[in-house]
Amino acid sequence: MVFENDPRIEAIVKHDDHDRRKTADLEFTYKGALVRVEVKSLQTSTVRAEGDAYTGRFQCDASDRREVRLPNGERLTTTCLVAGGFDLLAVNLFEFEQKWRFVFARSVDLPRSKYRGYTERQQKYLLATMMDVTFPPRPPFSEDPFPLIERIVRVRSRSTAPPRS
Repeated sequence: MVFENDPRIEAIVKHDDHDRRKTADLEFTYKGALVRVEVKSLQTSTVRAEGDAYTGRFQCDASDRREVRLPNGERLTTTCLVAGGFDLLAVNLFEFEQKWRFVFARSVDLPRSKYRGYTERQQKYLLATMMDVTFPPRPPFSEDPFPLIERIVRVRSRSTAPPRS
């Protein structure tokens, strides 16, 4: 992936896919901040070519039901991923052109679940389980992960900075 050979990235760790204590597939350090990345792939049957543009869908959920804690403190058993449970989503677009290419989005910018079995309050924290992606990418996706990573690190540093006197 793009992170392995970039000198700005340090301490890459790939987690065991079955370790439920970890909410991301890999982690790395960027400018001293931990960045958690979830990796997903296109569902082959959804891929469509329209000239030089491609569309497809990917499944963005956990492999099985488990209890999650929402940012409001509520606990819920679901296959949905929680917005903010990881920082950056990387979607593998290999099926579009048989080339290794990824697009990226911040977790907090991804679409939310509309499942009627969840309350509106729960839906605002739960990511949609199926998502559309295009190439060339459209927001919230981008080919270049670094502006997104910069924003993740900047937002995190503001939220953890000591108050000004």
